Amino acid sequence: MIRPLGEKVLVKPAETKEVKKSGIIIPDTAKEKPQEGEIIAVGTGKKTEDGKVIALDVKVGDKVLFGKYSGTEIKFDDVDYLIMSQDDILGVIK
Repeated sequence: MIRPLGEKVLVKPAETKEVKKSGIIIPDTAKEKPQEGEIIAVGTGKKTEDGKVIALDVKVGDKVLFGKYSGTEIKFDDVDYLIMSQDDILGVIK
């Protein structure tokens, strides 16, 4: 598994749903990326200039919303993930 460093988090994006309009199947390349996902792993936290670590506000298992172009896409064991900064997360879904 991948362990993010610092204030980074590993997110598994929600599955995209196939959308049909007027009988036309929209190809994967034209579908919008999901803007929500589940936190799979978190880093240790953000370090301040004096060396203190500030804990992250999210934890493993949280469902989160993030910006459309947030994070870096990676593939690990044939599964797509995003690595992003906690600052890219807009909110936690309750």
